[in-house]
Amino acid sequence: MAVNNELIKDDLYEAVNGEWLKTAKIPDDKPATGGFNDLVDEIDKQLMDDFDAYAAGKEKSGDSRFNEMIKLYRLAEKFDWRKKVGPQPLKRMLASVENLNSYEDYQSQWKNWILAGMPSPINFDIDADMKNATVYALFASSPSLILPDKSYYEAEKKAQHDQLLQLWSSMVKALMDKLGYSKEEAKKIIDDAIKFDALLAPNVKSAEEAADYSKMYNPQTVAELASATDQLDIAAIIKQLVGEEPAKVIVTEPDYFKALNKILQDNFELFKNWTLIRVIRENASYLDDEMREINGRYGRALSGSKKPVSQRKFAFYLARDMFSQVAGGYYGKKYFGPQAKADVHHMVEQMIKVYKGRLTNNQWLSKDTRDKAILKLDKLGIQVGYPDKIPALYDQFKVDEEESLIANLNQLTVTANKELFSRWNKPVDRMRWEMSAATVNAYYHPFKNIIVFPAAILQAPFYSLKQSSSQNYGGIGAVIAHEISHAFDNNGSLFDEFGNLNNWWTDEDSAHFKQLAQKMIDEFDGIPFAGQKVNGKLTVSENIADAGGLSCALEAAKTEADFNAQEFFINWATIWRMKATEQYMQLLLSIDVHAPQKLRANIQAENLDDFYTAFDIKPGDEMYQAPEDRVHIW
Repeated sequence: MAVNNELIKDDLYEAVNGEWLKTAKIPDDKPATGGFNDLVDEIDKQLMDDFDAYAAGKEKSGDSRFNEMIKLYRLAEKFDWRKKVGPQPLKRMLASVENLNSYEDYQSQWKNWILAGMPSPINFDIDADMKNATVYALFASSPSLILPDKSYYEAEKKAQHDQLLQLWSSMVKALMDKLGYSKEEAKKIIDDAIKFDALLAPNVKSAEEAADYSKMYNPQTVAELASATDQLDIAAIIKQLVGEEPAKVIVTEPDYFKALNKILQDNFELFKNWTLIRVIRENASYLDDEMREINGRYGRALSGSKKPVSQRKFAFYLARDMFSQVAGGYYGKKYFGPQAKADVHHMVEQMIKVYKGRLTNNQWLSKDTRDKAILKLDKLGIQVGYPDKIPALYDQFKVDEEESLIANLNQLTVTANKELFSRWNKPVDRMRWEMSAATVNAYYHPFKNIIVFPAAILQAPFYSLKQSSSQNYGGIGAVIAHEISHAFDNNGSLFDEFGNLNNWWTDEDSAHFKQLAQKMIDEFDGIPFAGQKVNGKLTVSENIADAGGLSCALEAAKTEADFNAQEFFINWATIWRMKATEQYMQLLLSIDVHAPQKLRANIQAENLDDFYTAFDIKPGDEMYQAPEDRVHIW
């Protein structure tokens, strides 16, 4: 890969990725291509070829769960059969909504519909209790909106709001036409759904608001939550879902529940038609290929993708995602293996040691807070590669190839949701994986205090035995340390070593940390990008993790005999290369907690003194930041 060494002084990202950006082509069915995306494409191809071999009987598996996944893959590929059958499987679901005449009617179906993943005015979920992370608790939040985020409903985005709603409406009209609705019926139903969505929008959290974990924990008794509305019996549905009355429900959006009665009252017809359209949208792609193409139009307009994914890819994604841990376990064992798992586990442990050293020598934390931070690091759980066991849930997943795709997905969703709600009040399995090993990503879970590195990300350009140690530290090393840093970002720092929401900071240290976090907000906020501006508040936790990750990985890289600072920073810039549609970049600026990838590469390098010596960067160079403006936290 040709690196323009002179350009590095002005734009590290462009210097490293400029040649690639000139020739890289965004696939027609994707909104972007690049470091992460290229790996996704490779893994998809590997697994699709494998799925095909099993589906055709050329390969055989002794794992019954894997065989059920392949059955779903085969079924999802039967587009011609679905065309012959027609829209009947969906029409049966729609009839059950059309027959509703009151909230009372809805209440009688509510439990079954929640289990089937159908629309609900309240989104119930089960996760670790934020104040007692060893036990699962019930959470309640709002449903999603038609537009990507609450911010799209604000006055300054009116033109975009109107344009997107027009696109959405024309897509839904086309779907309803295929389902046999008259133009008049469709117009009335669509207008009602938009009106109901407009009632929701002012009362739900924006992406920026949702990114603040400190505001998530608002426990209420069932009686308190039930008093939010007299239109539906919330106490009854909770008891039906978890079997008894919980002592508390964790409400993540209290403002929404304050407005719930006003939203529902005298608006049954709007609610019913909102429900109807959501059922159409959530299931139309599981009919014939024409319906799938129509149903993706709005999403493609948002992301700038030119075409729907192929039928084969559609079937693969559906089966892989429904059986995510089964697919991940298969991928991890076949393409990653126990040796690589042990190698990377060792690398994570080394990075934790480096982090511990940095905390021990930290100059701005008091001893009390520093000791607690080190304790949190000592208790950090590590998951690498793929899970040792697949959750028992997948033993219950059965696919009937004589039944419709919609009926099968409905049954699988019911099985999954029954298992989810059965976890309420039971001990949390801290080491249960929540991301497939075939996913090119990594994460930190604040409620569990664990870091997870799926097998899929553990390859070039992030990690390879063919790369130098400095390249690996600039790649996977920075990713590992990034996830560790999330334990100490503006959200993760609110949780203790057990994953409980529990303040372990002195007031003075907390105030100092908030000042540093504000510096990070200011460093990114308002930077022009893709015709819009970066939101420093929305992206602060990821930017803190990037900064901590890169500086920690650099320190670890320096301990190696073959350390090369230039290789380190060049690979750091390489992993962030991305070419994306304008629409996709604008969408991410509104909803993504990560800053644009070019800025992640450049600004975090600018924050580190070693970057300046590595490339002889001086005042006057575009990449130069005055020492007092460089943001250092961890």
